[in-house]
Amino acid sequence: MSLDTWFAFFVACWVISLTPGAGAIASMSSGLNYGFRRGYWNALGLQLALGLQIAIVATGLGAVLAASEFAFGVIKWFGVVYLLYLGWKQWVAPPEAVALDASDGLHSRRWRLVVRGFVVNASNPKAIVFILAVLPQFLDPSRPLLMQYLILAATMIAVDLIVMAGYTGLASRVLRLLREPHHQRVLNRSFGGLFGVAAILLAMVRRTNQAAPGV
Repeated sequence: MSLDTWFAFFVACWVISLTPGAGAIASMSSGLNYGFRRGYWNALGLQLALGLQIAIVATGLGAVLAASEFAFGVIKWFGVVYLLYLGWKQWVAPPEAVALDASDGLHSRRWRLVVRGFVVNASNPKAIVFILAVLPQFLDPSRPLLMQYLILAATMIAVDLIVMAGYTGLASRVLRLLREPHHQRVLNRSFGGLFGVAAILLAMVRRTNQAAPGV
């Protein structure tokens, strides 16, 4: 994997992580209900699920994509279209779509927050589709895949941990100030634009080599 490819993936990770989805809303909810220190355990559960999803992709889909130019193109452009669709949905979402789930009690244990985060991310179709459609596009099939997957996984998880810390901390301090419809509408359109940026980044990705991969 070249440094340029890794940097493009690094930027894409920030764009995707900063876009509010189920994981971000779970983090904001945890920060709002429990404060930063306790609420951040939710983010650990999110990353456990993310690691599992990456492992599933690494054990099968990467080899299929490396061997099939057609499959590579189909999944890549499906990812582009899907990200654009998510951007449109976020752009036109009404203010009440940004809602916080406060169903957990104030005395929930840390392990319950970890489990909650894991379930939220593991069942999030946006996360699953993103990993299936995007992650293999940054691989160089002429080089061993295992180390590349480990690097990409470490990058994605590290960035997401930082971003979820931001969401959790923001919610624990000032999120109540952002519940006005006007504020929510601005956030929806800002993050809808970020989906479009992510789609452009994916559309620019090209395969670097046609050789058979090795793990």
